Parts: sequence; C-alpha cells; structure tokens
Amino acid sequence: MKEFFLCKYGELALKGLNKRWFENILRREIIRSLEPYGEFDVQLGRSLITCEPLSDDCDMDGAWDAIRRVFGLAAVSRSLAVEKDMDVIRTAAVEYLSPALRGISGFKVEAKRSDKRFPLNSMEIAREVGGDLLRAARDGINPELRVDVVNPEAVFRIEVREEYAFISAGQEPGAGGMPVGTNGNGLLLLSGGIDSPVAGWMMAKRGIALDALHFESFPYTSERAREKVIELARLLEDWCGEIRLSVVSVTRIQEALRDNCDEEYFTLLLRRFMMRIATKIAGRYRCGALITGESLGQVASQTLQAMAVTEDAAGIPIFRPCIGMDKEEIVRIARRIGTFETSILPYEDCCTVFTPRHPKTRPELEKVLAQEARVDVDTLVAEALTTLTKY
Repeated sequence: MKEFFLCKYGELALKGLNKRWFENILRREIIRSLEPYGEFDVQLGRSLITCEPLSDDCDMDGAWDAIRRVFGLAAVSRSLAVEKDMDVIRTAAVEYLSPALRGISGFKVEAKRSDKRFPLNSMEIAREVGGDLLRAARDGINPELRVDVVNPEAVFRIEVREEYAFISAGQEPGAGGMPVGTNGNGLLLLSGGIDSPVAGWMMAKRGIALDALHFESFPYTSERAREKVIELARLLEDWCGEIRLSVVSVTRIQEALRDNCDEEYFTLLLRRFMMRIATKIAGRYRCGALITGESLGQVASQTLQAMAVTEDAAGIPIFRPCIGMDKEEIVRIARRIGTFETSILPYEDCCTVFTPRHPKTRPELEKVLAQEARVDVDTLVAEALTTLTKY
C-alpha cells in the first residue's frame, strides 16, 4: 500500500481531436512541479492522472503543495492505493480514513467502479465501506458520528480502477485553467507592485507561458527595488514554471522627457516608450502579447483615453486581465498566490520618478505625438535596449 496523487482535469475534457496534445503538456507540467520533491511516475488515464512516488524518499507534503499549483487541474487528492479486493479495501479504508472521522458530525462515502469486472457495484462499495467507518467511529473515535448524504462535512471516495483501488479522504480544488504553454507565450511587464504579478498569474492560468520585463531608473531607483522584482518573478515560478526576467533601464528616457517635454505628459510618454521597448523584446522571445496589470480608472495613466494612447505605441496585443477588477479583488488574489507581502515592500519603481503633479487623464493622441516629436525616439529606444540584463 502506498499513497498516490490523483489529478482530475476540467476544461481539457472538452477538447476534441487535439485532446492528447493538451494532456501531454499537462503531464509535462505535473512532472516539472513534482521534480524537486522526488521521482514520480505520472500516467495519463481516462480523465484522471495518477502520480506514483517511486521511492520512500519522496517529500509527499512538499509535492502535495506543488501539485495544487499546476494549472489545468480541476481537482486533486491524496489517495491510498490498495489491492482490488473488497476485504482489503474495507480494512485499509478504516485505517486510512479514521483520523478524518474525528471532529465531524456527518459523512458520506462515494464510490466509482471503472473496472466493471469488480464484483460489487459503486453503491454496494460505498455502503460496505460506509458501514465499516461508522462502526469504527462509534467504537470510540466519534460516537456521535452519523451518515449524512445530503450535507456531509466530509466526503470519502473509493475508486476501483484498472490497477488499484484508491481510497481518499476527499479531494481539493486544483488551480484550474489551462496548462501553461498551451496558449503561447506572453511578456509580462512586471512593475514590482501588487497588480502585475496578479495579471501574470491570471494569464498563466489561461495557458500562457510567461517571460517578464522590468523597467528600472537606477540610480533614482535602488538595488533593493530590483531584488524585489526578482523575488516576485521567483514567486510566480511556483505557479507558472521558469520565467526569464529581463531588466531595462529607462533612466536616460526619463531624463530626456524631463528636459524636453511638458510635465503633464511625462507618464504617458514614458509608457509609450515602454510599449515600444517591450514589443521589441517580445519579438526576441517569440511572445505574442504583452501583459500588464492595468485596471481601468485606478490611476491617471489607466483611463480609457490614456490606455488608448499607450496602446498606439505597441506593435502586438496587450492583455489586461485586471482591467475590470477593483483593488480589493486584486489584493485578494495576490494574497492567495503569495505575492502580496513582497509587492508591498516600500521600494520605489520607475513610475514614481519624475511623476507629474497634474498628469493628463484625457489625452489627445495628436498632442501626445507632438510632445514625443521633441525627443529622438528611435535613438532612446535603441540605447535602452543596450542596458538589457537577464536574470
């Protein structure tokens, strides 16, 4: 007897002739997530993926935390694999599930018999195991426990499949979404704030593999600000897999804008430069879109008119998954994915440098272009690209 992880997927079940392609990428992502915790045999089944530890040295607790972060999985469970014999199943269920009987008032057992050669059907399996658990509880574990098939506090599962019978104390929701890499690559503009890591996570959940780009303004911004962004990228990797992080200096651009343009246009012009630089780097990395953490109306540069002016300078689509969310919703996700505490560290980013006192919130493109004509755009972009550093 040994513990397995059982993984079930949601959206992938709806795929047609290319379903196996999606499944293979999902399997690859599971293997990647489990690799730091030992050697596992990951096998595809009918709407079920089994993960078997191949040695006693596997860190099952660490692997359990990791597998719940794999996009594409709808539900996951830790399950005991036993011989497909009803006596063995009943004995093992009582031993394995007894700790879960404490402190609850009602439970039920659900069974699934995929192997139709097994002599008992699903209802019979559930009834037998449920009776054993109830007797074990009333013998001292939890005398007040009862079977509750309508609103149980705990749902125990028995699955009889081709090789084993699996016993689990229930299942937990998976990360959902689509496996990373099934919908192309995107370049995340990682600012160091709360919103952009959430935006990256949301697009990775839809199958986008991430690269990341951070703009800095050294010496106006510090080494600690850069280290903060490196840590945010690392935290996202727990969900998204490896992320190539690039850092580009926009100090020279900001100084040129300060010296040549009207203050109220600084932020808009800087963001247009960012879009140009990001588009070029996206081309190098074969990314099909840029990803930002913009939320409509949150700051002056995120009004409808300002975003339209910014987008005019981009050469590829811009994904803004946070666009319709308020700050509280974004913070809730940031806490869930583990980036919030790092995001709120008080280290400045480039957008806090040379901030206009009264930024344009309803800019007109023609006037923005007239301001932009005061500087040598192509030369400044080329100079910025020479500062690119990879992490």
